[in-house]
This record gives sequence, C-alpha cells and structure tokens, in this order.
Amino acid sequence: MPLQNRVDPFGAIHAVPERGLFTGNRGIIHDPETRTLLKKRWALPAWIICVCAFRNVRRGPMGRNRPGGKAGWTELFFLDEVTALAAGHRPCFFCRRERATDFVGRFGEAFGIDEPRAPMVDKRLHKERLASGGRPPAVTAPELGDLPDGTMIADGDNAYALRAGKALKWSFAGYASPIALDRLADRPLRLLTPTTSITVLKHGFAPAWHPSADS
Repeated sequence: MPLQNRVDPFGAIHAVPERGLFTGNRGIIHDPETRTLLKKRWALPAWIICVCAFRNVRRGPMGRNRPGGKAGWTELFFLDEVTALAAGHRPCFFCRRERATDFVGRFGEAFGIDEPRAPMVDKRLHKERLASGGRPPAVTAPELGDLPDGTMIADGDNAYALRAGKALKWSFAGYASPIALDRLADRPLRLLTPTTSITVLKHGFAPAWHPSADS
C-alpha cells in the first residue's frame, strides 16, 4: 500500500503509487509508528520543495529520521515543481540553494524589497495557499492568456497547468495533451497557484516541468 504522501495542485495529500520528480515538506505531520498522517496538514509556515536525492542521504519515508529515533520531517512528493508551487510550496535553501535564491530574489524584485528573505515569502504564501485556508480568486478564460507559464488553475476538481498559451490537464501520472484556452470558456475557473508565486513566475522564475508536458 502506498503511503499518504503525494500532493496534488490543491495542496491535498493522497495515497497513490506515483511519486513524481520532487519531494518536500511542511514539518512533522506523521506518526512514525503507523507511518500515517496526523490530523494536521502542516506544522510550519515554511512549505518547501526538495530534491529526491541529496548527498547520498537515505531516509525511510514517514519514519524515524532524526537522532534518537524521533520522527523527522514528513516526506511529501510532487509530480513536478509546477505542482508544488500550486500547492503553496517554494524551493528549499538547504538542498536547492541556487533555485531558492533565484525564487526569493525575484520575489524581492517583484515586491520592491531590497533584502528579501524566505520567511517573508512564507508569510505571504501561508495566507494564500488553498491548503492553509486561503481563498483562491476566480479567473476568466480571457484572463488566462495574461498569466505566466507554470500557473495552475482549477475547473472544479480538475487542475490545469498553463503553458505556451495552452492548458494541460494534470494527473498524478503526468499531463494530458494541451488544449486551447477557449475550451475553458464559461467554466467556473479559479487560480490554484498562490498570487505571490504567480508574481514570481511573471518575473522570470522558470519551474521544472514533468517530461509529460513535452510529449
């Protein structure tokens, strides 16, 4: 049985076989004895995106990964960086310093902050992300063309990623073939990617895509 640690663009956590390209965390939110999630879905406002392999460190997912046999941070998995951004995460400064520096630097440029810091990003994201109580704004099909590549939107329970003027339907296994944006006309659409992250995307941050987006 797969563990409940796969994250969708809405920020919800599921038990599915597909793992994806990235891991990450929201702090310790599991019971290492049963390897199941606690009722809470985050322990920190810093929700990060990490690489799956770093310095040959091996971890037992949802196990005891701290000294003394204590529970370590709960390993979550994302299809790609586009998905993780939609769920409200941002790059990790420990294992992805270059990417994290780029993200926070563009955040500073976007919001006119001379010395931006990760906690500033986390504070804004925590108010916006759907999974921590944010209310994603509605968006109309004509407005989609003004959004940057890597933005994710929702049509009911379906999530789409915007890329090159098209919409790619998301699943845990990857993206479906692109469709024209006017196919979503008259649909009750809403933004999934937090406004802060959309602004960073507009300022040139290029998220990593799952290979299915190119097929």
